[in-house]
Amino acid sequence: MDGGVERAGKLSAAQRKWLERGLTQPGGKLPLFDADGRKVNPQVIRKCLDQGWAEPWFANQLKPDWLVCKLTTSGRTALADVDTSSHS
Repeated sequence: MDGGVERAGKLSAAQRKWLERGLTQPGGKLPLFDADGRKVNPQVIRKCLDQGWAEPWFANQLKPDWLVCKLTTSGRTALADVDTSSHS
């Protein structure tokens, strides 16, 4: 019920779900919309940007309020850390 807000540098479920989608996209592009077609929660995006797990990729000239982001090396590491800690 945290609305995607992370605690103590750990990925929330919403953040993990969003970042994982960049693993299979060219250049690590992160989606603007979830699997159901809803816009990704801006708080999830901002927190991932603040933590360095994602970074802005380019400005969307048609929709300047949309953040087009990509997965960073830190984001890949955070996802890998989640995978290894869940298999311990």
